[in-house]
Amino acid sequence: MMKLKKTIYYVLCLMMGMSTLTGCIEKYEADIPTDETGLLVVEGTITPGENKFILQRTTALNSYYSNMMEDGATVVVRGTDGSEYQTVGNNGTYTCTIEELNPNVQYYLHIETDGEVYESDPQTPLATEKIAEVRGDQSTPRSNIDILVTPAEPYDNSKINYYTWTYEETWEVHPDYNTFVYYDVDNKCCVKTNHLLYPERGWKDAPSSSIMVGSSTNYDAQHIQQLKIYDIGNDSERMFVRYSGLVHQRAISKAEYEYELARRQAGSEMGGLFTPQPSALPSNIHCLTSKKHVIGFVGCALNTSEYRFFLEPQNYSIYRPAEKDMRRWVENPSPDDCIELVKNGLHLCEWDDTYMSPEGKPILQTAWAYEYQLDVRYRGAYTEEPDFWHLTENVSY
Repeated sequence: MMKLKKTIYYVLCLMMGMSTLTGCIEKYEADIPTDETGLLVVEGTITPGENKFILQRTTALNSYYSNMMEDGATVVVRGTDGSEYQTVGNNGTYTCTIEELNPNVQYYLHIETDGEVYESDPQTPLATEKIAEVRGDQSTPRSNIDILVTPAEPYDNSKINYYTWTYEETWEVHPDYNTFVYYDVDNKCCVKTNHLLYPERGWKDAPSSSIMVGSSTNYDAQHIQQLKIYDIGNDSERMFVRYSGLVHQRAISKAEYEYELARRQAGSEMGGLFTPQPSALPSNIHCLTSKKHVIGFVGCALNTSEYRFFLEPQNYSIYRPAEKDMRRWVENPSPDDCIELVKNGLHLCEWDDTYMSPEGKPILQTAWAYEYQLDVRYRGAYTEEPDFWHLTENVSY
């Protein structure tokens, strides 16, 4: 889930924005109202599988901490049929595993912390359609690649459907250079092998940078078609070799959709004159023991749909600038020269002793590189091939 850091700062930003409008240039010490700090912030979704709920407290911007994790709370998922799922907490994150949810039961989150009791509104878990397609679209050779999602036919096309999407990225990377040779400092000679001395390729992963929400309001038969959820730069290394994305789709209620829109607005309008205060954000969580406000929304889903897709660079216009040869070339090195190069952390890449000078004399050409230029692990990659990388077609789960 997207962190709520921005929403805990906007009161100060509002004050700073107003002082800017009046031409104030003196140092300003924020005086955030006490009833707008220390608010409980809750984020998470009740769903089959692993459930993760994050609890924290809002703090003033001039506080040492940007947010304060809420430890020591009792957090339980409860059903109206009497079922309970106790969570285990660690540094403000509370987790539990639920095998499956009953579509005929309503579920809610029960929280006890700091002498107060909080509960989310009971909700019937929403069923989520499968994803019909995820595709990459590039409108012009210079534009980014837009990732477009199309859910399957909605279960009910007589009403507006709301969704949220997150994604995970995986892409293949190659080292700057490969080498089949190395310099043997003991025997003072070049050793040629029949295999690469460093991994030929690796992979990188990244989670989604944001949560995308969508409504079927403006679509025929309430069926969302080719909605953009993110894009990839046409000059990104993600598209240099091969790219794969795993999109997660979850049906949400109108209330959760409105909460996500309000939270996004609060984050994008930091300092705006009409930015709402934290307590004004919509929420389905309430304090049962006092009138304390709560920030957050707890959703409830019967399932989450997933779709894995692949993008091949040859199908798009990818800008990859030509790279200069950054290896160190040394001509006719002596054995002592080679040993010194090895001591300085360089590794032999090329050993060409067949090149002839204009006079017909042999000239030894050698190229050397540092390990970070040869090993993709220095670039944050791992070398164990993902279990889905052999797939040649997109898959809907």
